[in-house]
Amino acid sequence: MKRLLLSTVFLFLGLTVFSQNFDAFQYRTIGPNRGGRVTTVTGTPMLPGTFYLGASGAGVWKTDDYGTTWKNVSDGFFKTPSIGAIEVAQNDPNIVYVGTGSDGIRSNIINGKGVYKSIDAGKTWTHIGLENAGQIGAVEIDPTNSNIVWVAAIGNAFKPNEERGIYKTMDGGNTWEKVLFVSNETGFADLELLPGNPNVVYAAAWKAQRTPWTIISGGDNKEGGIYKSVNGGKDWVKLEDGLPKGLIGKIDLAVSPTDSSILYAVIEAPGKEGGVYKSVDQGKTFTQTSCNEGLVNRPFYYTNIELDPTNPDIVYSNANPLLKSVDGGKTWKRMSVPHGDNHDIWLNPNNPDLLIQCNDGGANVSHNGGKTWSTQFNQPTAEIYQVAVDDQYPYWVYGAQQDNTTIAIPSSAPTASGPQGTQIMMDVGGCETGPAIPKPGDPNVVYNNCKGRFSVFNKLTGTDREYSIGASNIYGHNPKDLKYRFQRVAPIHVSPHDPNVVYMGSQYLHKTRNDGQIWETISPDLTANEDDKQVISGSPITRDITGEEYYSTLYSIRESKIKEGLIWTGSNDGVISVTQDGGQTWSDVTPKKLPNGGRVESVEPSQFDPAKAYVAVDRHLLGDEKPYIYKTEDYGKNWTVLSTEANGIPSDHTTRVLREDPKTPGLLYLGTEYGMFISFDDGKSWKSFQQNLPITPITDIILHRGDLILSTMGRGFWILDDVSAIRDSKITALGEEPVLFKPEDTYRYRSPWGSGDFPNYPSTSVSIDYYLPQDYKNGVSIEILDSDRNTVATIVSDSTQLKSTKESVEDMGLSMVFEYVDTKLETKKGINRFAWDLRQKGAWNSNKSRSYKNGPMVLPGTYTAKLTVDGKSTEQTFDILMDPRLEREGVSQEMIQEQLALQNKVNDLLSEARKFQDSLEKKIKETKDKAEKEALENVLKSIKNDDGAYPQQMMVAQISYLSNILGGSDKKPGNEEVQRFKELQQQFQAVKQKVNL
Repeated sequence: MKRLLLSTVFLFLGLTVFSQNFDAFQYRTIGPNRGGRVTTVTGTPMLPGTFYLGASGAGVWKTDDYGTTWKNVSDGFFKTPSIGAIEVAQNDPNIVYVGTGSDGIRSNIINGKGVYKSIDAGKTWTHIGLENAGQIGAVEIDPTNSNIVWVAAIGNAFKPNEERGIYKTMDGGNTWEKVLFVSNETGFADLELLPGNPNVVYAAAWKAQRTPWTIISGGDNKEGGIYKSVNGGKDWVKLEDGLPKGLIGKIDLAVSPTDSSILYAVIEAPGKEGGVYKSVDQGKTFTQTSCNEGLVNRPFYYTNIELDPTNPDIVYSNANPLLKSVDGGKTWKRMSVPHGDNHDIWLNPNNPDLLIQCNDGGANVSHNGGKTWSTQFNQPTAEIYQVAVDDQYPYWVYGAQQDNTTIAIPSSAPTASGPQGTQIMMDVGGCETGPAIPKPGDPNVVYNNCKGRFSVFNKLTGTDREYSIGASNIYGHNPKDLKYRFQRVAPIHVSPHDPNVVYMGSQYLHKTRNDGQIWETISPDLTANEDDKQVISGSPITRDITGEEYYSTLYSIRESKIKEGLIWTGSNDGVISVTQDGGQTWSDVTPKKLPNGGRVESVEPSQFDPAKAYVAVDRHLLGDEKPYIYKTEDYGKNWTVLSTEANGIPSDHTTRVLREDPKTPGLLYLGTEYGMFISFDDGKSWKSFQQNLPITPITDIILHRGDLILSTMGRGFWILDDVSAIRDSKITALGEEPVLFKPEDTYRYRSPWGSGDFPNYPSTSVSIDYYLPQDYKNGVSIEILDSDRNTVATIVSDSTQLKSTKESVEDMGLSMVFEYVDTKLETKKGINRFAWDLRQKGAWNSNKSRSYKNGPMVLPGTYTAKLTVDGKSTEQTFDILMDPRLEREGVSQEMIQEQLALQNKVNDLLSEARKFQDSLEKKIKETKDKAEKEALENVLKSIKNDDGAYPQQMMVAQISYLSNILGGSDKKPGNEEVQRFKELQQQFQAVKQKVNL
């Protein structure tokens, strides 16, 4: 009976917390504001400055100013960030259709979720079906009727599915008809409508599937090729004359808008059969114009051909590189673009020199036919594989961007004077795959991996020293012949017990104590290593071995923080191993009920119990999207499943990463293919922790100095500042009483004012989280007390609450009491957050909205937050910590205290002088006597600046200037500042004696 009662209480607590939302806890992005992989682009001739891009993991973005700025338009509407095709109606730019699921089927592509439609140029979207069509290669709108739309569905990239085929809607997406189907293994990469007669349709069939160990692109001739319908899809014929007769792979099509008899196709086929084919009779016959290898370079990933809309002899091929032909596809020249790996191009039919092109670095617009391009440093769409942090103040965030470089970015403004909106980042060695791991205790040293090659980067010299295990280039090899198999994102892990000990994984676990100069292998093969998976990748036509396809390698490594030598590993073919003696003996502890072959994305040793660990396994590359999360409490002998259909994680949310909170046992954070989840009960139940995060895969999670830091596969890095309230046990028992959570200790950084969206660097503040059991119209306030219980600031939620204190504030204008209204002090039911800016009272100002604001920062020390709701108060203490950089510089607490004392005196003088000026101006208006008025005006001129350009700075402005000098940085006040204050004080007293106010 007692056990039943406890279970009931626990269930009640779980329901209580899960009835709350977490909207008060908002993530912020720190970029990078550098473009990631874009798979499709389009424009509209009716609005020449308007373009759309579709990214592989960042959704749909729109520009109205020729690519100068981009704005996401799919967030909040799309179930997936993966975009395959975008089409705008020719006769109405408000009508836009989007097919989700990018067509370049890499191992890290994100599944499509059907088709979306907008009738207001992307402001809002409606899902219109084909949920299970997988990756979508093309969308075409009938130019005579925008309700008639065609879709080419490649299908699920990782398994056969019946939804592959060509679809057509006649009613704007209300209903769909599959008008062409080959098999559950063959979908369609492209389709084109004949200009002038949209009932004539061409479609390109493609047999394609991705596995973790190989890429299937193409098949027998009957499994691919080009199909044509002349009656709107009712009947189809296969075009064959002049086309490859044997194996055939991915195909892309282009029909000339100026001569509809001309049809081009770029075709993946064996040897010299691959290349560009041209028909001048609407597909009855074809002639190969070129077998240039650059046209079919990595066809599963590229393969896009486009025509100049005014000249059928000008042809563009998007692959690696971007090629252009001006003689009908016979000869080709390379075009220069901002980034390699090209995917799509769109040219304005009214002016083909105005075009947009996309690649793995983003989208770029040209006004001169591709001679120059718009920037890609305005698209925060980076695909980041992992996240790490250093121990600087403020800390920096590290990762590797797909098809770009490793990067390090400050978590907040790194200086007190730099402009907030400026992106600061640096390449820290290695390459696009990472990881990039800063050395604990020395952020100038960064450990790297580049596609399996280990290196050590030194920021001070800019040198990247490679010490690869095996010292052998493994690219292009059959994995069964390799001594060491490394995934292109091979894991690196620094021991939490010794920053000089670094681990790296091939199929073995390797260890170095001297930055890679000497490596030792401390394990046997820790993978399944099935013979039939150790094959040359790419079949049956194109060989493709870049490291993504190396199977049976280690994918995750973690050493326990509480027990040295306790190391867990996970492989990308589903094996979980553990050693408790630093690698002398190993145990295969893979859960018996875990299906074989999944990628162990993360292993997470508990930070409270050495026998406990968590694993997250991803099987979506095997066609299984279900989440797999397990927990052990006996070193892997037994496992508990933490991902069931009923515990809060949707069945298609593949798990990417799980991390345990370092301060609160049982508090878990989970990153999935489509967002964040949190558990307060050690994984028994989960709740969405998405808030304002865009839908995109969460690739890694780290908790550092009270912050939750994420990397994503399409939207860069995000930070949720201060999770102290989440860690508080009271959050699982919120009821009918207000709750004030204990604020996190906060470093007293001098940072500039808050920035814009990218990067989002906030000004320094203390996050004060509180819970209200109901909505309140008024009666909510927060008071900040110093260690002597003196009030530093009082914040209220509405102006009516100031009425009772307004007079006292005026009377005590020179005291330290500071009361003000801030509309961000929420009074709504649920959890709320207020950011106190560490400021005490500033100088008085005749502008009420500025009066007493922006005062000096308070001293480091212990403070108390006091929440009052309907007359009842509750308190929590917290510390404001000195910036460690100041201590290293020699700035002491005593110096800052001396500075603050002088600041307060100067602000008091400034308040008094401004009030004197205000009273003097009022008296001048009231004075009728001309001589008296003139005398008063002369006094006013001695303290107030004249109007106009470059006026002489008079007394009030000089006091304000001194205040700014003192408040700009932490320091011991200079003698000149002390003397200047005395001078201004004397001058003001002398002026006051001239007027009787």
